[in-house]
Amino acid sequence: MDEDRKPVILIAEDVESNFLYLNAVLSKLKTEILWAKNGKEVIELCKQRSDINLILMDLQMPEVNGYDATREIKNLFPNLPIIAQTAFAMSDDRAKALDAGCDDYLAKPIKSKDLLSMVEKYLAL
Repeated sequence: MDEDRKPVILIAEDVESNFLYLNAVLSKLKTEILWAKNGKEVIELCKQRSDINLILMDLQMPEVNGYDATREIKNLFPNLPIIAQTAFAMSDDRAKALDAGCDDYLAKPIKSKDLLSMVEKYLAL
């Protein structure tokens, strides 16, 4: 990665308080944060911005859910890491997220330590 450029993280999250929390935690890292409020916006942003390095994907979003958005993004950008995040932590959610193409999974409420270590793992910070 170019030393002068900050990694770009796209947060796909329809609940503003959840976005604000994730943004606050990630502000500890030197990254640029983008926000998409539904799956359709996530897909459009990925098409517009080739510099996105990581997506935090809420699975339960309006218009296009996170599973479908992940499938479409992975078809276009197979190497773009996507971390699923969901409050609906049923036993099969993790498997469904990984089957849809997510690279990893965080269950809400997300602990800041877990989020930072996972983001650092994918961005090699």
